[in-house]
Amino acid sequence: MNNEFTTSVPRLHTERLILREHRREDFDAFAAHCADPVSAAHLGLADRQTAWRIFCTQAGLWLIHGAGWWAVEEKATGRLVGNVGAFFREDATVMELGWNTYRACWGQGFATEAAAAALHHALETRREPKVRALIAAANESSLRVAGRLGLTYEADTEIHGKAVGMYTRERKG
Repeated sequence: MNNEFTTSVPRLHTERLILREHRREDFDAFAAHCADPVSAAHLGLADRQTAWRIFCTQAGLWLIHGAGWWAVEEKATGRLVGNVGAFFREDATVMELGWNTYRACWGQGFATEAAAAALHHALETRREPKVRALIAAANESSLRVAGRLGLTYEADTEIHGKAVGMYTRERKG
C-alpha cells in the first residue's frame, strides 16, 4: 500500500512577483502580520498559535479543494510581501479571492498585481464561472484593489458575524 500523496500548488509569475506554496520559513513574517494591529485591522488580530492554525489552513486548502492561498514573494529580493488566495469556503460554490500585503510593503501595488494573477488563474486556468471577494466597507485599500480587478458590488453579506460587501466578477464568454 502506498501511503504517500502529493499535491501541487501552481506557481504563478508576474512582472515583479512569484506566487508560490507556503513554506515553514514563511511563518514568522505571517505571524508578525497577524499580530500587528494595523496590518490585521480588517482580518482580526491573531496570536502566534492562532496564526499557525490560519497559516496551515491556508496551505491545506490545496489538498481539500485544489485551490488555496499562495505566499507572495518579490522576485528581485526574495522577500515575502504578503499572501493571496483563490479558494473555497466550506459551503461555497463560488471561488473567493483574498489578498493581504505585509505593512512594510504597502503602497507598492503588490496586492493588485498578486490578486490579478490569482484572478486570472481562477477565471482562465480553472475556468471558474464567477469569483467573489468579501470586503468590509471600511477597508478602502481592498475596495480599490477590487475595483482595479473589475470586481463590482453585488450584495451585502456577513462573515464571522461581521457585515461585508460581496464583490464579484464573472468569466467572459
